[in-house]
Amino acid sequence: MEPPQRLLNQLAGEEGKTRQKAARLVIDLADTAKAEGYLPVVHAHVSGVSVITGGHGLRRFLQDLSADGDGEVAIPTTLNSAGCDREKMEEMDIEWPDFLKQQFEIVHAYEQLGIDATLSCTPYDRGIEGEHGIASWAESNAVCFSNTWTSLITNRESGLSALATALTGFAPRWGLHLEANRSPNLLVHLDCEMNHLADWSVLGDWIGKQVRPDWDMPYGPMPYIIGLPSYMSFASKKALTAAAANYGCAMLWAEGHTVAPPLKQRDDGTYVPPEGGWQGELRFTADDLHQRYDDLAPKGQVDLVVIGCPQASLEELRITASAVRGHMEMGRKIPDHRLWVFTSGENYELALADGTIELLEEAGALLLKDTCPEVTPYNRSKYNHLLTNSLKAEHYLTSGLNRLPTSVMPIEDCVAHAIDPSLSEGEVPVLKAKAQPQHASGKTHRTGEAVLTGSGLRSQNAFTVKGRALVTDVPITYLGYVNRDTGVIEEPGHPLDGVAIEDTVLIYPKGSGSTVAPYVLMGLIYTEKGPKAVVNRDICPLTLPACSLLGLPYGHGFDEDPCMVVNTGDTVEFRRTDAGVQLKVVERVEE
Repeated sequence: MEPPQRLLNQLAGEEGKTRQKAARLVIDLADTAKAEGYLPVVHAHVSGVSVITGGHGLRRFLQDLSADGDGEVAIPTTLNSAGCDREKMEEMDIEWPDFLKQQFEIVHAYEQLGIDATLSCTPYDRGIEGEHGIASWAESNAVCFSNTWTSLITNRESGLSALATALTGFAPRWGLHLEANRSPNLLVHLDCEMNHLADWSVLGDWIGKQVRPDWDMPYGPMPYIIGLPSYMSFASKKALTAAAANYGCAMLWAEGHTVAPPLKQRDDGTYVPPEGGWQGELRFTADDLHQRYDDLAPKGQVDLVVIGCPQASLEELRITASAVRGHMEMGRKIPDHRLWVFTSGENYELALADGTIELLEEAGALLLKDTCPEVTPYNRSKYNHLLTNSLKAEHYLTSGLNRLPTSVMPIEDCVAHAIDPSLSEGEVPVLKAKAQPQHASGKTHRTGEAVLTGSGLRSQNAFTVKGRALVTDVPITYLGYVNRDTGVIEEPGHPLDGVAIEDTVLIYPKGSGSTVAPYVLMGLIYTEKGPKAVVNRDICPLTLPACSLLGLPYGHGFDEDPCMVVNTGDTVEFRRTDAGVQLKVVERVEE
């Protein structure tokens, strides 16, 4: 479908260079996804704010984008959390040269584009209950919350695609915008009591951990959960969807709490499985819950306790304050700011008004706004083992940027450990590689000739790239798996662990993980530590934006799976054709 006239005008540069760049990306995404047209968008939320997530790729790109000085967002747009609370830098003790300067260069660049610097990872927390329509959100927990609990519909956008939509006002109509794709593929039976907020976080993460590589889930795991209690608080809903998003879940259905799943219903009220059957049928029991808590319990000295990932709601702040109050009544306080509580600026003001902040600070807690546990650079001379109530925090702190041993307990236990360090006496634990069934590879060595045809980007014209192939059939996430400075994959268990992507024709199924991954790839391209071309098997909204905006040759949707046909070490030629792109094996590597 031809783009709407205004988008074409933007592409032609009639609304300035900034929107021209954004329009090019929106149209490239639409073509790649074979979108069924375009949709006007009512709200955008942009990720990629912290210095440690976006890195130099983000800073350089934003400098280039805002330098044009001719473009602002076309729709209301909010901004994700930053890497620090600017008013409490001394207390956070961040050992990063010029961190505050770099951080607010990023924030200022977004503000120059007309974005509201809310610095919150929970845009759903206040003020959207009555909104409906199409959104473009690039914070994974917010995507899952929005699609599950509100009337706002969004795909799981990258930071770049959400920004492009914010600038143009349009998004490609594909993925979760289409009713046919909003259908559950997992059945989950809840067979235990849920007594703590952390229980919901454990459940969401547990579901994602059960997913197997051979399950057909083009839009990620989308569970229908039955057997739920009659009441779920806002914070419970938030904890469930935030943790479910760890493994790519973009929405879920909760019996009795969300709209009914789009499935046929039997006479007894149960639902008929979707066409092709459930990809998996799971049962979460009390034994599963207790086992996860046993696995996640502190196994050595806890250095710091962090609460608020995603940023703490007013409900979570009050639960934390209630737990703290019980200890204060016994004359106990938190030594050395061992408890950090993260929240949004708006919730901070509300909690300040009702006395919650005063109580927490009087007890010795450090209250932080505008930032989040997973995007904060911790001083490793002090903090090498964290305790949290959030499986989202645990997931990203252990496998992402900080790579910190992280334990999980309910809020009440977290507070107890903050007050009494002796509860976790022992050596600081060593971070161990996690068992990741998603890392399993099915590749075998291939011989003979191979010529594959696929699709390219509308914005990329003639190119021919010849070079060494680097190939995996396991997804790559640039934020966490790939060293942003060296371009070396650093993920124990991944088939390419320890291998540099520099100067290769990089072939993999798709990107996974964080929505700010494109900025890491962009940084590697800027510093010439990135690949000379990227080939994906599947549509990859986490890779494509960087390739589109920086002109890195890109292809996808081949007639054969390039991840299986090509070997690492093969010499390949990748070129643009009149019909799309062609990938040819020029010389095979010996086995």
